[in-house]
This record gives sequence, structure tokens and C-alpha cells, in this order.
Amino acid sequence: MGSMAITVRGRNIEITPALKDHVAKRIGKITKYFDSANMGEITAILTVNKGRHIVEVTVPINGILLRGEEATTDMYASIDLVIDKLERQIEKYKTKLSRNLKNGTFKAEPVPAAALANDDEDSNIIVKTKRFAVKPMAVDEAVMQMNLINHDFFVFTNAETEEVNVVYRRKDGQYGLIEPEF
Repeated sequence: MGSMAITVRGRNIEITPALKDHVAKRIGKITKYFDSANMGEITAILTVNKGRHIVEVTVPINGILLRGEEATTDMYASIDLVIDKLERQIEKYKTKLSRNLKNGTFKAEPVPAAALANDDEDSNIIVKTKRFAVKPMAVDEAVMQMNLINHDFFVFTNAETEEVNVVYRRKDGQYGLIEPEF
């Protein structure tokens, strides 16, 4: 278990050994679900911003990206909450994940979190460009992946049509699919 790679980075906070230790211990709650051979480097970014203690954890598993973010007034509480959230995601998708991981179909590289996060709402300047491989998958897999990374949209290649599609979460909680028309 000890060979697992965990990176803990801090923004506006010093990462003490105690904090690092707490993150590593908690992440063990997630990693027990998976064979560590399938796991990439786990990243935890701890940020303090205007009294908010934000924790963002990313866990790459065999091409699938699990991502969670939580903010409270206490860093330890944020860490615990984000791990609980990730654990719930894993529980929810466990059967689907294990099916996909077994036959290796699921190899999407999702758009990372910051791709669309822009605090300055009224500027139309693109602050970040993300490039990612768009691998073929079924629509329901794309919806699952979108939910796993906690986004409102996900870009993928539709395995049936071989065209780039976008699934998105509608305000009513349902899902939509955008297909190009040439």
C-alpha cells in the first residue's frame, strides 16, 4: 500500500507533515477499492482563500478520473468531506467502474476542472486552453465520466457515430447530448 504516489500541494497554506499525513490516511479510504497498479498519481491541492479551506483531490484510475472538491472553514474537515464525497461516487459507480476497468474500454481523458472555471465572469478572455485525447465511448459512459469528475459537461467521441459529441447536465437535472451537424 505504501508505494502509492500522493502529491499534496498548498496554495496560501504551509503543508505541515500532520496535514500531509491526514491526506494520505484519508486517501487510503479510496485506494482500498482499486488495485494500486491501475492508479496514477493522486493529487490533493489545499487552498486557503478568504477564510475558506478548499481541498481538491484528483484520483486517476486506469484512464478514469475521479475528482472531488470541498470547502469549509477547517482544512481537516474539508479533507474528510472530499474523501467521503469521492467514496460515495465510487460506491455509486462501483459495478459500472469494475466492468469498464476489467475490459479496459474506459480510457477517456476528461477536461480537467479548471478548464471552465473563471472567476472573472464578465471577461471573454480565454485564460486556459486544455488539450485532451477524445477517445470513443458510449453516451452513457460519457455521462458517467462527467458525473465522476463533477462537471456540467463532457466532450467525447461517440463510439457509434465516431463524431465528437458533448453530454451536459440540464438545469432540470436531466442530461442533454450535443451532436455536430455538418
